[in-house]
Amino acid sequence: MKSRKTLRSLVLCIATIASLSLSAWAGEPAKKSVAAPHGQTISVEMIGPVTKSTDLQIICVLKHDPAGDKYIEAMDDLNQKLHRIISNLRERGEFAGELGETLLITPPANSITPKQLLLIGIGEESALSLDRLTLVGGIVARESARLRAVNVSFAPTLRDQGSSRIDVGEGDAAFARGWMLAYDTEVRLQEQGLSPASSVASLTIEAGAKYFDGAASKVADAVTAAGAAIRTRDAASYATK
Repeated sequence: MKSRKTLRSLVLCIATIASLSLSAWAGEPAKKSVAAPHGQTISVEMIGPVTKSTDLQIICVLKHDPAGDKYIEAMDDLNQKLHRIISNLRERGEFAGELGETLLITPPANSITPKQLLLIGIGEESALSLDRLTLVGGIVARESARLRAVNVSFAPTLRDQGSSRIDVGEGDAAFARGWMLAYDTEVRLQEQGLSPASSVASLTIEAGAKYFDGAASKVADAVTAAGAAIRTRDAASYATK
C-alpha cells in the first residue's frame, strides 16, 4: 500500500514538472535588455523576424549570387511568409544587396507581424567584416529616425543565408556600436534644430537559441563601450561661423 502511494506521488511529481516545463516553453521568449543613452533600451531576444511585434524590422541581405541565393531556416521562413518577395526582387535584379543598398517594404496583409520591413545590403559574402556590420548599424539608426519608428528590430540573417564568416555575438556587438554612435548624432542634430524630431525607444537584436547567450553578453559590453565613447564627444554645435 505504501509503495503504491509512493508511486502515485512520483507520477504526480513528474506530471507537475512536465506541466511547468511546457508552460515555460509556451511563455515569453528569452530576452536580455540593457539601458543605452537617450533613454533607449537595447535588447537581445530569442525570436525571429516573422513573429516580432515591431514598427520596423531590418534584415541584412548578401549580394545576389547568380548561381543561387541561399534561404535557410529564418530567412526561408521570412521569404515564404512574404510570398517570395525577397527572392523575386533579387532574382529579377531589382535588389542586388550591394553594401548600403536599402529597400523598404510594407508586408502583405496576414503575412508577418512587423509593420514594415527594411532590407539592407551588406555586399559579397567574401567581403563580410565587423566594420561592415558597424556601418549597417549606423545606416539603420538613421533610417529608423527618418521613418520615425518607435520600436526597431534587427536580424542579421547571415547564418540563414549560408555564411559563418563572422561570429554572431561579435557581429551583433559591432552592429550595436554603429547604431548607438549614429543615433547619438541624430539626437544631437535634433536638439540643435538641424533634423526633424523623432525618437526610437527600443532596439531589439534577434538571435537564435544557439547564439543567444553569447550575443547578449557581447552586445551588453558593446553598449557600455559605445556609451563611454559618446560621453567623450564634442558637445559644441555643429553649425559654426
